[in-house]
Amino acid sequence: MAIFLTKESKVLVQGMTGAEGMKHTRRMLEAGTDVVGGVNPRKAGQGVDFDGRAVPVFGSVADGIAATGADVTVVFVPPPFAKAAVLEAVDAGIGLAVVITEGIPVHDAVVFQAYAGKSDTRIIGPNCPGLISPGQSNAGIIPADIATKPGKIGLVSKSGTLTYQLMYELREIGFSSAVGIGGDPVVGTTHIDCLAAFEADPDTELIVLIGEIGGDAEERAAAYIADHVTKPVVGYIAGFTAPEGKTMGHAGAIVSGSSGTAEAKKKALEAVGVRVGSTPSETARLVLDRIAVTA
Repeated sequence: MAIFLTKESKVLVQGMTGAEGMKHTRRMLEAGTDVVGGVNPRKAGQGVDFDGRAVPVFGSVADGIAATGADVTVVFVPPPFAKAAVLEAVDAGIGLAVVITEGIPVHDAVVFQAYAGKSDTRIIGPNCPGLISPGQSNAGIIPADIATKPGKIGLVSKSGTLTYQLMYELREIGFSSAVGIGGDPVVGTTHIDCLAAFEADPDTELIVLIGEIGGDAEERAAAYIADHVTKPVVGYIAGFTAPEGKTMGHAGAIVSGSSGTAEAKKKALEAVGVRVGSTPSETARLVLDRIAVTA
C-alpha cells in the first residue's frame, strides 16, 4: 500500500508548459505516474508530446477533472500566481494538491491553506519536493531513480535534499511512501498527518521522521507519537550547528533563543522512544539496526 498517492492516482500539472513543469512532467511520466493533463488557460486545447506520449492541456483544473477524472494536481506555477492556482484547484474539488513552488509569500500560503481547510482538498507544501510511492506514482520532483523499490519504510521530511539522501541510503529496504512536506512556516500536510497515515498503513513497518530547526512541529510530533504511534520511529533533525537568529535554507528554519533548536527537538523525540541520529548516515544505520531486530 501507500499513503496519499497510489498507482490509481490521476495527475494534472498546473504550469506544465513552463520550463520546470515540462522537465518534471517528463520525469514523472518516466516514473510511471499517470499524468493525464496540464493546465494553462492560454494553451487550452493544445497537447504536449513527451517522448511519444501526448498530454492534453486544459484551460482550468475543473476542465481537466471533468475530462480525465484527475484527483491530484502538482503546482509549478510561479509565486505571484500560485495562490490563485491553488484556490482554483480547491474550488474544482481536487483531492490532493502538491505545491512545489518556492518563494510563495507567507500571507498567500495562509490564505490558501485556510481555504483548503474548509474543503476536502489535502495540500502538501508549499516549497516541497512532493511525494513518491515507489513502483506506483511520483508527484513532484523527487528523483525516482534513487529509490525505485517498494518497501516497508515510511518517510516524512521537511527537507527535500535529506529526503533524497535517506531514500538512497535505505534503497535496499525500500519505501511504502516518502512525503516531503516542505520547510516554509505555513504548510498543509504535517508530520502528524503523515505519522497517522503511516500508522494506519499495514505495509509500513517503520517510520523515518526528518525535521529541522525552527518552530515546534517536531515537538508536537513527539507528543503525537507518545499517544498514537505504535510502530518504531527513527528521526533526524537538521541544524545542530545553526547560528541563532539566522534563517537557514528554509523560511521556517530559524532559531530564536532557546526556541526551535535541534537539541530541544532531539530531546523531545528521544523522550518518547524515538532514536535520533546525529547525521543522515547514522540515522540510516539506526533504521537498518531496527529493521534487523524486528525482522
